[in-house]
Formats: sequence, C-alpha cells, structure tokens
Amino acid sequence: MPTTILVVGGAGYIGTHMVKRLLEEGLRVVTLDDLSTGHRALLPGGDLVVGGLGDARLLDGIFRRYAVAAVMHFAAFAQVGASVADPLRYYRNNVADTVELLAAMIRGRITRFIFSSSAAVYGEPEAVPIPETHPLQPTNPYGATKQIVENMLKDCDAAHGLKSIRLRYFNAAGADPAGGIGERHIPETHLIPLVLRAALDPSQPVSIMGSDYPTPDGTAVRDYIHVNDLVEAHMLALRALLDGCGSAVYNLGNSRGYSVKEVIETARSVTGRPIAVKAAARRSGDPAVLVADSSLIRRELDWKPAFQQLETIIQTAWRWHRNEA
Repeated sequence: MPTTILVVGGAGYIGTHMVKRLLEEGLRVVTLDDLSTGHRALLPGGDLVVGGLGDARLLDGIFRRYAVAAVMHFAAFAQVGASVADPLRYYRNNVADTVELLAAMIRGRITRFIFSSSAAVYGEPEAVPIPETHPLQPTNPYGATKQIVENMLKDCDAAHGLKSIRLRYFNAAGADPAGGIGERHIPETHLIPLVLRAALDPSQPVSIMGSDYPTPDGTAVRDYIHVNDLVEAHMLALRALLDGCGSAVYNLGNSRGYSVKEVIETARSVTGRPIAVKAAARRSGDPAVLVADSSLIRRELDWKPAFQQLETIIQTAWRWHRNEA
C-alpha cells in the first residue's frame, strides 16, 4: 500500500503542483479543499475531499478513513493587502482553522507536518539576503498569522512530538513546464501573472505599486522562486520527516532579487509584446526588499533549484497564461 499524504489546499496554485509531484512519486494523495479559491479541474489526480480546514468532524473522518503518514498545508489566505483590510478573516482561516487541523492530527496520532510559511514573517529586513535566524517582525496580519502558526508548531512538537518542517517561501512564480497546470487566482494579485495579463490585453495595464522605495529604481525588490522548485523542496522535506528527522525551518528562494521594473522588462523580452504600466500607491505593509538566504536547505537537504533565472520562470508562466487566454 503506497504511503498516503494529505494535502490541505491541494486544489490551489502550489497545491496542484504538489499533488502532481506526489503522484509521480507513486504516493497516494488525498486533497482537502473547500474550492473557495482552488480549482477542481486543475487537480491532476488523487482523492478529493471538499470541505473546510476548520471542520473537526470532517478531519477526524479523514484520519479514520485514510492511513495518513504526513500532512502538507497550503490552505492559507495569502494576500497582504487583504489581510490589512480584513485581519480577522485571516486570523480565522490561517490560525484558528489550523488549530483544528493540528488538534485532529494529535487525536489521530499523525506526527509529520509540512507548513507553507512565508518571508512575510521577517517584515522589513535588517540584513539582505535574509537568513532563517533573522528576527521575526511581520509588518502585516498575513505575516503575523504565519508567525503564530510557526510558534504553534514548535509548541506542538514539545508537547506532542509533532514534527514539522516550516518552509518560508519568498515569491512563488511560474508554472509546470508541461503546461497542464499553473497560476489561476481570482482576483489575481501576484505580479508576474498581472504583467503577463497586460501582455495579453493592452487594455489592462499593470500597476507599479510604489516607485519611491529605497531601491536602485524605486520599485520593490523580490526573490522569485519557481513553483516546481518549491515542490521539490517539499519532497525533500517529506522524505526527511519520513526518515525520522526532527523539526526544522528553511527559507525557499533563489537568493537574488528583481525589482518590479526588472520583472516588467524581462516579461517584455520573453513575450515580445508591449506591456502598459500605470503608477499606483504602495500596498500597505509591503517591505522594500525581500531576498532569501536559502543556503541552509541547500546544505542540509541538498536542495538544488532547477529554475534560477527570472527569464526561465516567466517563460513557463507565459506558456500557461497564453494557453489560458
């Protein structure tokens, strides 16, 4: 009987790529998703349970029905601006519902957990690139929810032996090179899909949210990491947990930052199309620069990103979005 993995939020952007990779590995996959932002049609296989992360009865039923070896969590709300506008919605979904998941795992004696955390836990960085030892001082409710869950996981390890690997994403981007799955958010807030939408439709210019940051060209700088490289890091984390490793936390990024303007220029080169832009105000809670020091996971888990060039990342996204149009 193949090992069973529960993927919470598995019908979303990163989740679908994760499900595909787990299935390729010969594992049994159960996806739990309420489909509020996920897409049933993009799921590449496995079992789908439609329901909420905070439904204790549903969770207990899943853990009785399936011999789950590990849980992967991709079900957080993840828009910085929305978290500032409606923080309680974020605390309810990202924190309170995760409490229910962890409680159900403890009842079911499931002790391996991989958590999608975020560079947002660092806030405005004191040093760049940012190491895992950097102080956690989030500047928005989204980042605060991630920090709270990380703290809960440490406490659950001490109290119940629940081992977790917390993966602090920088900016996930790109799409599966095979073309069958990619990024589909409604509404879309991520920069690269918005830039490519502008390449497809000249009537929808991309907004440059802030041009007065303390960066070389005045626009915010981010570290973009391909979704398949994120997925491979999760596979390495899963193997480590199944082999009996302890809890850990790792950054996931390419350790190189690109400004908003550099992303736009690269997309113009990749697509060969004009991309209209318009000026807009900064998003509340957005740091100026977020770039990862990801040397720890490279060293300890032998993680080797395959898509390190921004041009390559955008090429895979462009193939997906052009087919979606």
